[in-house]
Amino acid sequence: MISAEQIAQVKKKTKYGMKKVFHEHDDCIRIAYEWLDAQKKTKGISSRLPPLKQIIENWAGRYISESDVEVAAVLHPDIKGNYPYFNISSSLVRPSDARLVGIAEARTQARYKINENDHPYSTREV
Repeated sequence: MISAEQIAQVKKKTKYGMKKVFHEHDDCIRIAYEWLDAQKKTKGISSRLPPLKQIIENWAGRYISESDVEVAAVLHPDIKGNYPYFNISSSLVRPSDARLVGIAEARTQARYKINENDHPYSTREV
């Protein structure tokens, strides 16, 4: 699990694309990290990705800010690029729900629909 100290350090060095930086909870960054970790990494940066923030929210059942995704990407050793263009395949992988175990804020906001079907995912993580 990513520590609060690690997150705080990376928040300081993240170059945010948005003018207004917003973080509701460190668990949102942990959720975004897990989602990014499940994706297939590519050699180059993709410019054909859908809005990742909403996809992550629907998987996690909780609000995630673009700032959260930006910090998660900086934290992840294999992720390159800037939101929303990362080195992940446009054939998205639906992460296993097991990745959310131990993240207290996951699935805490009912207004975020948990997307159980495979759209926009190409495959599911086993």
